[in-house]
Amino acid sequence: MKLILRQDFEQLGKVGDLVDVKDGYARNYLIPRNIAYQATPSSLRILEEEKKQGVKRLEKERVGAEKTAQDLAKLSITIKMKVGEEDKLFGSVTSQMIAEAVLEKGLTLDKRHIELDDSIKSLGIYDVKVKLQGGVVGVIKVWVVRE
Repeated sequence: MKLILRQDFEQLGKVGDLVDVKDGYARNYLIPRNIAYQATPSSLRILEEEKKQGVKRLEKERVGAEKTAQDLAKLSITIKMKVGEEDKLFGSVTSQMIAEAVLEKGLTLDKRHIELDDSIKSLGIYDVKVKLQGGVVGVIKVWVVRE
């Protein structure tokens, strides 16, 4: 039986994929759980329309993410930390601290999108990568200074 997936399903594929499965598996598991629906000519037309709309939506999100990346490139944040001997920080700068500092500058950013390669444990200037929607990567300049 040919089905169209309504949601990502690890064993079969991603949303909108056309898959061929056994009749019993489709009728007893996939269709009742709204994981997939039967591939009829009308549902195939609906799928094509949904794909077109999805492409437009993804393009719109990517353009928004590129604008956010440009705003982040202009942004420079300062984080004040307590330091000990030889300019070693007590603790480290976390992605939560960076997200809060960016929020104070007027941009909202999820801490899970901030990529810290290594922990920031000393004073200095760091370029921190931020993964945005659509595969766009932004960079924030972070200054870690004495409190």
